[in-house]
Amino acid sequence: MRILKNIALSAVLMVFTAFTGQAQFPVSVNVEGGSIQGALENNLTIFRGIPFAAPPVGPLRWKAPQPVVRWDGVKQTTHFAASPMQGGNPAAGKSEDCLYLNVWTPAKSKKENLPVLVWIYGGGFSTGSTAEPWYDGQKLAQKGVVFVSIAYRVGPLGFLAHPALSGEGPDHVSGNYGLLDQIAGLKWVQQNIAAFGGDPRKVTIFGESAGGISVSMLCASPLAKGLFRGAISQSGGSFGPISVKTYPGENMKALKQAETEGLAYAAKAGATSIEDLKKLEVEQLPMDWGAGSSWPVIDGYVIPDVQYKLYQAGRYNDVPVLIGYNSDEGLSFSPGKSPQEYTDGVKARYGQFADQLIKAYPVGENSVPRTARNLSRDAAFGWHNWTWARLQSKTGKSKVFYYFFDQHPNYPEGTAEYGHGSPHAQDVSYVFQHIDPLNPKTSGSDLKISAVMGDYWVNFVKYGNPNGKGLPQWPGFHTGQPSVMHFAETPHIGSVPDEKSLEVLDQYFRWKLGVNEKGQE
Repeated sequence: MRILKNIALSAVLMVFTAFTGQAQFPVSVNVEGGSIQGALENNLTIFRGIPFAAPPVGPLRWKAPQPVVRWDGVKQTTHFAASPMQGGNPAAGKSEDCLYLNVWTPAKSKKENLPVLVWIYGGGFSTGSTAEPWYDGQKLAQKGVVFVSIAYRVGPLGFLAHPALSGEGPDHVSGNYGLLDQIAGLKWVQQNIAAFGGDPRKVTIFGESAGGISVSMLCASPLAKGLFRGAISQSGGSFGPISVKTYPGENMKALKQAETEGLAYAAKAGATSIEDLKKLEVEQLPMDWGAGSSWPVIDGYVIPDVQYKLYQAGRYNDVPVLIGYNSDEGLSFSPGKSPQEYTDGVKARYGQFADQLIKAYPVGENSVPRTARNLSRDAAFGWHNWTWARLQSKTGKSKVFYYFFDQHPNYPEGTAEYGHGSPHAQDVSYVFQHIDPLNPKTSGSDLKISAVMGDYWVNFVKYGNPNGKGLPQWPGFHTGQPSVMHFAETPHIGSVPDEKSLEVLDQYFRWKLGVNEKGQE
């Protein structure tokens, strides 16, 4: 019995004793709110489900995130907290109480001052979870960075605008609660990451899809100034115009329009006032893509203006960026099942520019091939990344690193995948180092591309530059030398994909934005 008591006491001392040079990094850490206890796994200390703000429930529903509520004792942070409320069944379940983050640290001492990589998940601003297994930060943390993933409210709980909500706060805005959650998470990182061996001066944000769009928006938000020194956006960017009718790549609405659509959402929920809407149980709120409920808005506060105009005026957070997209993102959209459907759809959206765009993104005689799908790809992602790279290289001082992901099998003719490139989100597993070497479909090229991308991403976090020993040189992008890193079989430098077609699409976007060929209004 005495031996068992001694063993138990030793275990407790290992958990709560500060680093001595002989033990692992302590799994008990003091943070804003109190003490937390994580777990030692694979030479990392991992903390899951750390509160970074007060639960946004009851009177805090549709409010900016509030300071974390203190707790007594030691909070166990060994399991993911519930994911935000959304349609479907996300990993770890879902709850309105969802503002938690996770930390993977390789540090053995608080004094190591390691660079910090903060992940923002995608999901169209209507779904998402930090608990998804493909977002596990273990492999990246083992490369020498502190990895953090932060949750944020999605769908109507994260992005509902409503005139009554705008009237409640001192800034007279509503609708960007999910972005404010991200900013609150980054502020928590600034205040607490040193306790995990991280350096708050060396924070890089990164995300994919809606997470990459969030990164783009944070780069343009004055509220995020000073919270990070670098940004990585995978299949993101938000440089399109305000649009009454939205399309992929034209998702932004003005606050007034979003407020009007918020009234329609309340009516859909059966509420005649915002007070009635707040009283509804969260399960009673429609979680689908309702009008005005599931996308950030240009409110003049979190997002001051159209991002294109902010960048051309130099009004953004000028930090090094690593940005890019995948070769066949168009597979996520519906360009039309037949050439006629494609042509009709292009004419409906692009009007006077339709004929030029159909020529630039041609359809087949009896099929809708990748050349046609690329119009959707570029409207949603390609043009935004190309525009981001051009504007920042022109008006900023920080470097831009631009990539194009095109790693995929050459599918045989006659198969359903024939002619397909790399679809949306395929790059995530490569970056997170989750490519399975035992999978018979995994090629040697897949493993090489994944290893190189992991090294590039981590180098960028450490140095603000992806280049390093043993890696192909990746030059910064600028308009005089528009170099793009292509991840296709081997990493190699190439030109901007479909640049001539992008130039035609650019005419449409500049017309919608109301700017001339020089980007001026």
